[in-house]
Amino acid sequence: MSSQPTVSGSNDAILTRRSFFMKLGILFNGIVAAALAVPVVGFLLSSVMRGRGNGYLSWVSLGPVSQFPEGETRLTTFRNPNVMPTDGKTVDTACWVRHMAGDQFHIFAINCAHLGCPVRWFPQSGLFMCPCHGGVYYRDGARASGPPERGLFEYPYKIDNGLISIQAGELPTPGAATAALTEEKRPCA
Repeated sequence: MSSQPTVSGSNDAILTRRSFFMKLGILFNGIVAAALAVPVVGFLLSSVMRGRGNGYLSWVSLGPVSQFPEGETRLTTFRNPNVMPTDGKTVDTACWVRHMAGDQFHIFAINCAHLGCPVRWFPQSGLFMCPCHGGVYYRDGARASGPPERGLFEYPYKIDNGLISIQAGELPTPGAATAALTEEKRPCA
C-alpha cells in the first residue's frame, strides 16, 4: 500500500507558483521585445514607406545666373530634397557659388574637407578659411594649407533656362557616388 494520496486528473492541470511566474516572465519579456522591435523595424522600412526613393538625386535650383556676378563668390542656401518631417531648419543647406565666366561655375559645399566645419570666404585674400583647424583653400577650391588632404567638395551643376541647379541631395564627400564620377585631382600647394 502506498502512502501517497492519488489525485484524480493529470499533473499538467495543476499550475504551481513557479510555472505561473515563469509564464508571466515570458509574457513580459515578449511585450518588451515587441516594444523594442517596433521602432527598429520602422527605421529600417522608413525610406520604403515614405517613398523618398531617389530624393538624393534631385536637382535643386539656386536661382538665376544673373544673381551671381562674374568673378565673385557668394554664399547661398537651398532646401535639401532629402528631408524628414523632424529635420526643421537643418534642411536649409548653404553652399558657395563662384561664377568664373559665362556658364562656368564652381559650387562648393560649405564644409571643410578635413572634419566638416563650415568654411568662410575672405574676398580680400581670395581664400576660403576653416576656423576649426586652420584649413585654407584657394578661390578655385584647391587646398592651400592646413590639415585637409584635398580641396573643397563640389556639387555637380547644370544651367537650364537661365537658372543654375545643383544635384544637392547627396553631400559631396570622398565616399559619395558623385565624387567618384566628377572628382578631378586638384594640385596641392
